[in-house]
Amino acid sequence: MTGTDFLNSAFPAPVAVEGLDVTSPDRFFNRELSWLAFNWRVLEEASNPKVPLLERVRFLAISANNLDEFYSVRVAGLRELVIEGNRTPSADGRTPAEQLVLIDENARWLLERQDAVLDELRPLMHAAGISVLSGRDMNKDDDAFMEQYFMSNIFPVLSPLAIDPAHPFPFIPDTGLSLALQLKRSSDGRSLQALLPIPSQIERFVTLPEVNGQTRVIAMEDLLIERIGEIFPGYEAVGHCTFRVLRDSDLEVEEEAEDLVREFESALKRRRRGEVVRLTMSANAPEKLRGLVMDALEVNETEVIEITGMLGLSDISELVEMGGRELLWPHFTPRVPERVQDHDGDLFAAIRQKDMLLHHPYETFDMVVRFLSRAARDPDVVAIKQTLYRTSNESPIVDALCEAAENGKSVTALVELKARFDEAANIRQSRKLERAGAHVVYGFINYKTHAKISTIVRREGKKLVTYTHFGTGNYHPITAKFYTDLSLFTCDPALGRDATRVFNYVGGYAQPLSLENLSIAPLSLKSQLLANIQAEIAYAKEGKPAEIWAKMNSLIEPDVIDALYEASQAGVKISLVIRGICGLRPGIEGLSENIRVKSVVGRFLEHSRIVCFGNGRGLPSKKARVYMSSADWMGRNLNRRVETLVEITNRTVHAQVMSQIMAANLADTAQSWVLRPDGSYARQSFSEDEQTFNCHRFFMENPSLSGRGSAGAGDVPELTHSKD
Repeated sequence: MTGTDFLNSAFPAPVAVEGLDVTSPDRFFNRELSWLAFNWRVLEEASNPKVPLLERVRFLAISANNLDEFYSVRVAGLRELVIEGNRTPSADGRTPAEQLVLIDENARWLLERQDAVLDELRPLMHAAGISVLSGRDMNKDDDAFMEQYFMSNIFPVLSPLAIDPAHPFPFIPDTGLSLALQLKRSSDGRSLQALLPIPSQIERFVTLPEVNGQTRVIAMEDLLIERIGEIFPGYEAVGHCTFRVLRDSDLEVEEEAEDLVREFESALKRRRRGEVVRLTMSANAPEKLRGLVMDALEVNETEVIEITGMLGLSDISELVEMGGRELLWPHFTPRVPERVQDHDGDLFAAIRQKDMLLHHPYETFDMVVRFLSRAARDPDVVAIKQTLYRTSNESPIVDALCEAAENGKSVTALVELKARFDEAANIRQSRKLERAGAHVVYGFINYKTHAKISTIVRREGKKLVTYTHFGTGNYHPITAKFYTDLSLFTCDPALGRDATRVFNYVGGYAQPLSLENLSIAPLSLKSQLLANIQAEIAYAKEGKPAEIWAKMNSLIEPDVIDALYEASQAGVKISLVIRGICGLRPGIEGLSENIRVKSVVGRFLEHSRIVCFGNGRGLPSKKARVYMSSADWMGRNLNRRVETLVEITNRTVHAQVMSQIMAANLADTAQSWVLRPDGSYARQSFSEDEQTFNCHRFFMENPSLSGRGSAGAGDVPELTHSKD
């Protein structure tokens, strides 16, 4: 596909797929394979010459880390279903066992490609002044330096272990990296099998003294092989291999637990010892060592993947910090909204003027922190309520809530203990909040609370005013620097009442009888989406303009996909920006000829969830129905989580979301991949003289509408194209 503007271009001609029954499960793409396709797109950015070199290294590390988590969560779950004898098919008709076969084949290709990409990057890094050495590359000066460094900084934390009847094979934790060794005693030739776990507490790469301005590093496993004589005095290594373990990360929690926090603390300890789901091992390992490791970890051949290069490529993220700024993305400082500056930093006054939408990371997340910090110290604030799904370890959000509680304000924090991989951090934060005097609740046992809501109740004159924040992303100041998300600040009374009803629902099981301007999962969000899709179908049948724009991370919920298929067949034009998983087949004749799907993968991680319905007038339109949400269109989000769908009614914010943010994502050509009917993705290609549009660059260079003091709907900037 060429760089034709996706926003304004005609829909491609529909494709007839031979043998496809549009009423069968074949109408869906497999969830797991679609996720792998996304990770392939991430990996391809590591080969993209338009991306700065060390950012390419970062993309490679992200791809490797993503695949680790995929195995620990998704593959582990499918594997458990197979062990239980479960043959229930997924939406696309494949059993768990069939999915595992396809995943294994695809993932092995992906690991091979990751290895090849690292080989591509090594000479480029060397040319840029960063050399990754092997043991044979070290000179005498390096040996002298390392002799002292090794004994002072590495040797004290090593635990070399002989493997024999008196020394059984030790437990290797999740993501644990180890050396398996075949040793021979110099004095009598006696053989010894040994293990050298590489502690996670030390960095994977050791920096050697510079030579001619060159930063030189060596991987820890290569260094250890060179120092075997110091670790095992009197022995030499006659064979060795490196291996790395991934374990099942699932948490099993008793639904009738009397103390949910303690139950999660116990479950976290059990997870550390989860079953091995993948063993990667250096290729050409000595057969005896290979057998030793496999037997000890109780894995079979299908769970072993041999790697010719470096294991655990997620660790190469350490290299990103070793180069100059010129090897990274140009520095970018998020903007402070002009309207807040116009009110001398008084965020409450800015919100009182009218609703304000911030687009992160282009506009600083510090406004969210300031929203709560100011409230903590404001004598007129009487109450704060806050959801916490994920946040940073040293969280200014939590600090502000603690300060507010210590200042005598009523503080309620709804902490989600089931946020995967953040369970331990959330337990620590909940303990901290409780010590400060906040009221901490944990929501439902069966549902995760994924909604992003904060309310501040402030006494103004003789009345109480509720200021509310709705977000599409987590209250996490670190990820907010590179995740694209939306923050809506409002003092609209109806939205304030709705937010309070959500807190009452999660904290006290008080199911709201009605909501005024909000829909929530699992109660009404899905039905609201389906009703809006049906309305567009009705408009199309009446001959009126009918159109849907949507942006999210994942789309796999079968009922929603089928509703979109029905809309396409009725003539509704549907344009989707789906970053990751997509179970919908676009462009199929008789099924989805009016649906097109793209994925934007670039400098920032697309994370905001938006949907716009033409409402009988097409898009963009001042009469369109525009929503922002915390929910992807997945079964778990729509049916098994507490999520929000907020309709945007403020004229300025409405224009910003639809005509600026959504339109720019649809218009992007510089970092977009288009989904084909067969499930493959094609990067949009360009001739040398063709202009491209980069939505990330556009947002960095252009202030938002609602953050301005006097912006109106007519201020939407024209989407001009610039060279990428």
